[in-house]
Amino acid sequence: MMPAHSPVQGIRALAMSAAAGFSRRFGWERAYERANRPLMELAEMQPVTAAWWRERRKTDGDFFYLAIGDSTAQGIGASTPGRSYVGQLADRIEAELGAPIRVTNLGVSGATTSLCLRDQMPKALPLIAQHPDLITLDIGANDIAMWDPVLFHRNISEILDPLPRSTVVGELPCFHLRHNDRKVAQANEILHTIAEDRGFTVVPLHDATEERGLRGILTEFAQDAFHPNDRGYQVWADTFWPAVRERIAPAVARP
Repeated sequence: MMPAHSPVQGIRALAMSAAAGFSRRFGWERAYERANRPLMELAEMQPVTAAWWRERRKTDGDFFYLAIGDSTAQGIGASTPGRSYVGQLADRIEAELGAPIRVTNLGVSGATTSLCLRDQMPKALPLIAQHPDLITLDIGANDIAMWDPVLFHRNISEILDPLPRSTVVGELPCFHLRHNDRKVAQANEILHTIAEDRGFTVVPLHDATEERGLRGILTEFAQDAFHPNDRGYQVWADTFWPAVRERIAPAVARP
């Protein structure tokens, strides 16, 4: 069962996030450090999260799932890395197959499309040669801070080039921040154009997260008011699942 997250926790996270932004703008360093503590606490979990996924690779299985992405693939903000959308999808696949599966999660917290190309894709290429039964990709949210549409277009093209057309690609999620809406919309338009022209399935993660509205803002984000919590990642997994289930159907049908 997912842990409960009350609106009060969400309001507190939003208040701390706003205070951090306000303090940073006016150069109030001590106030910024206090208000930014929730984000720093999650950042400190990155080595632990990465180690969890390295350990997870030791589980063997006939079905091979390869994930490429950023902190959301890793599960920053979740109660355990296994409650990221990648972990929740892996759990569902194992339930469908009735057997453990092999999972390699190359996601790196803070990854942009440029960093994905530099750090993850060289590791992904020999794994792609092993013909994974499922590949998921969700990258680009970290590009919004230093938005460059030309660079994003080029990077997404190069990331998708070696991936099989069966790869399930996720949109950038809704940030629920008006000043970022235009950039996110432009990023998703670029993503759809490139991916769909090449025959990839793109899952509607932006609409799914935007539709959660105020309830989602208050109950489906971690203490940094940026990363999803367990329930937020469940929304992500629910959105990926129809396309993922279609991909795993041949494995389910095997005698």
